[in-house]
Amino acid sequence: MSTFANIDEARAYFEGDRFAGENGMTLDEIGDGTATCSMTLTRRHQNANGGVMGGAIFTLADFAFAAAVNNVHRPTVAQQVSINYFSPPKGTRLIARARQRKDGRTTCVYIVDVTDDTGRDVAQFIGAGYKL
Repeated sequence: MSTFANIDEARAYFEGDRFAGENGMTLDEIGDGTATCSMTLTRRHQNANGGVMGGAIFTLADFAFAAAVNNVHRPTVAQQVSINYFSPPKGTRLIARARQRKDGRTTCVYIVDVTDDTGRDVAQFIGAGYKL
């Protein structure tokens, strides 16, 4: 059962996530144990070498994780996370798709796959959440 009545309610809740919003991240879809977030890549996301900063990729994945877990149980916070970077993005947009892997009484595990708009696998984030 979702804690948000619809995507508009979820978007209103996550307006409080100013770091994600001010860096161009949007909540595109939300479902039962799933969420999709995206961002258009700009110069603000670049590192010194002209590539996408790992922290920008991480934040997008973390934002999708937060949306998905808090739609199942609110509030849920990150307890432990890890990320593996596969390839630098080649496209102009990043998409993070979160999906529930396990939903326990007090903890949960989600996998977030990050791709670019060309379909290239960019990263995989695994997050364990703690239900408050």
